[in-house]
Amino acid sequence: MTATDSSTGVKDAAEIVLAVSGLGVGYYPRVGERWDVVAEVNLNLRAGRTVALVGESGCGKSITAAALGGLLPRNMQRDRGELRWAAGVDARPGRGLAYVFQDPGECLNPVFTIGNQIREVLPPEDVPDASARLTSLLRTVGFTESERVLASYPHQLSGGMQQRAMLAMALAGRPRVLVADEPTTALDVTVQAKILQLLGQLQRQENLAILLITHNLGVVAEMADEVHVMYAGRIVESGPVALLRNPQHPYVQGLLRALPRLHGEAGRLVGIPGTVPPLGRRPAGCGFHPRCALGREICRTQEPPWRENQGHGVACWTRGAGSWA
Repeated sequence: MTATDSSTGVKDAAEIVLAVSGLGVGYYPRVGERWDVVAEVNLNLRAGRTVALVGESGCGKSITAAALGGLLPRNMQRDRGELRWAAGVDARPGRGLAYVFQDPGECLNPVFTIGNQIREVLPPEDVPDASARLTSLLRTVGFTESERVLASYPHQLSGGMQQRAMLAMALAGRPRVLVADEPTTALDVTVQAKILQLLGQLQRQENLAILLITHNLGVVAEMADEVHVMYAGRIVESGPVALLRNPQHPYVQGLLRALPRLHGEAGRLVGIPGTVPPLGRRPAGCGFHPRCALGREICRTQEPPWRENQGHGVACWTRGAGSWA
């Protein structure tokens, strides 16, 4: 699939590996009751491209990512929208799509060696030559002493080594899409840079489509081709990563104002007043209106329409004039 990106309006010749349209996730606290947790998420994940999904904690980023691979908790369900895979992609969990999670120490099993854990996710065609495949995977993610690492337990590896082992495990199923959910948050700054560099290298080697889940706009600016900003379970602004230089939604503007800077006027950081509403408890109208200094009466009662201008989309009533009409 190649064409204009329906989520941003941007023309891109790269193959769409996974098209997500109208994705919705419901939370079911009890029989017959549904809370709207994530709604109307549209993403096109392309080979060799990185799409970033950003926002504060509690905005629905990780739930969206979990919904793509069927990893939602039992009381949540992907019950809206459609996932469309490119022809020939094995869409089974661990094959077409694989995950790298935030804290590898929590994800790796402490009672099995790294080698045994990677071996468990090898596709059947790789099992007969498993030893060679495991060694190749570890070399791909930068290990030189592959035999030692394969024989190690997770606690015997540093945080950065654990994350590289997780990357090797993710690649074992030969995925086309890699979901990296806050892949560097638990690591120190120098290791973060190495892991991000490795992700970029692997993307080029394997032609991976990457969905990067993060709240770090600096990482987004460095790695992403396209960015979608999420608030209260909905995407409020999206487009090429350059939109961060001129965001239109008050929420995205607030996120950028809250970033610490080495240069410029000294003083306190400017935060966004209030807090993100609990998932499933989104207020009526625009979900951001209780925290927005530009809010109008219509913001309190009606969901803002999605408007696009030259591949840059925004859902905001205050952007209804001029070039955003």
